[in-house]
Amino acid sequence: MSNVYITKSSTYLPNDPVSNDEMETHLGLVNNTPSKARALILRNNQIKTRYYALDKNGQPTHTNAQITAAAINGLFDENFKKEDMELLSCGTTSADQIQPSHASMVHGELNINKSVEVNTAMGLCNSGMNALNYGFLSVKAGVKENAVCVGSERFSSWMTADKFDHEAENLKLLEERPIVAFKREFLRWMLSDGAGAFLLENKPRENATSLRIEWIDFYSYAHQIEACMYSGCEKQEDGSLKSWADYPSDEWLKQSIFALKQDTKILDKYILVKGAESLRTSFDKHQLDPESVDHVLAHISSGYFKDGLKEEFANVGLDFPWEKWFYNLSEVGNIGAGSIFIAVEQLMNSGKLKKGEKILLCVPESGRFAYSCALLTVC
Repeated sequence: MSNVYITKSSTYLPNDPVSNDEMETHLGLVNNTPSKARALILRNNQIKTRYYALDKNGQPTHTNAQITAAAINGLFDENFKKEDMELLSCGTTSADQIQPSHASMVHGELNINKSVEVNTAMGLCNSGMNALNYGFLSVKAGVKENAVCVGSERFSSWMTADKFDHEAENLKLLEERPIVAFKREFLRWMLSDGAGAFLLENKPRENATSLRIEWIDFYSYAHQIEACMYSGCEKQEDGSLKSWADYPSDEWLKQSIFALKQDTKILDKYILVKGAESLRTSFDKHQLDPESVDHVLAHISSGYFKDGLKEEFANVGLDFPWEKWFYNLSEVGNIGAGSIFIAVEQLMNSGKLKKGEKILLCVPESGRFAYSCALLTVC
């Protein structure tokens, strides 16, 4: 079995950073009314700037496939050309279409005159780690000599006001207050766009920082907990999900069926506890000493969870001091499947890493509470 190294990383963030005060300029006003929930949500999530693949009129400037291809193009150089790529593995929540697969669309955007293996991991935040794992295992098994793995999102076009105006109008007709449900509006002020890409190879690069992937673990708690974050469906009173395909088509807009929604009560109850439980399992499995970890990169959706996550980790014997934690949420926002890739890229190219240091990656997914973690060694 081969060792597997991240030999190069690249990030693409579309357009200029968008401040909190500029968000509704890009996303628009639902029912032509400024949001009353926005200030509270932003105060809790502690995001100051983010990136949108939209102009100031709310018109799209990039597709998800184009954002992803732009990040991948940053990997190509004299040591690794487009034609050298053997495997393309892409993870996203927000593909541009239901079919064809996201990775196929990205392959088409790369303008490469070569057939390559493509793999698409669909889901929520863990889809990026799923894509990474596919590339990792392919190179480790010797099936491929290299793999390009990407996590990306283009959430902004899902969050524009026109996607919710029909629901507000429907509420008016029902003589209710035309305010979109909090579970739908919550994510309008949480999510943003971007992509991060890794090049995986079976040898480290000379005279450059490489990161050896030691292991990647995954955990799901869907056997214990109902869905928390969902789209293309609606949650029923018993906690089950009713598919969009089982609704009349005229209800799709009236109820914002395709909007990304989150059950914040369940989120608060389980997201940190199960994250600590899963990480403790991996530390025991690999007989890893917490003191041997030098950098902790934990994807969080909101600054609201920052202190709580550290506390829950400490409760299971994983008390990492603050100086080991690396966060970029306030500057780049929550980019879902792309967040952990972008954080690794920033740390990898910061010039701060030393050979032999250990980097821990932790990614939660609130969809139905799934988690991933990984350990990297600086080479």
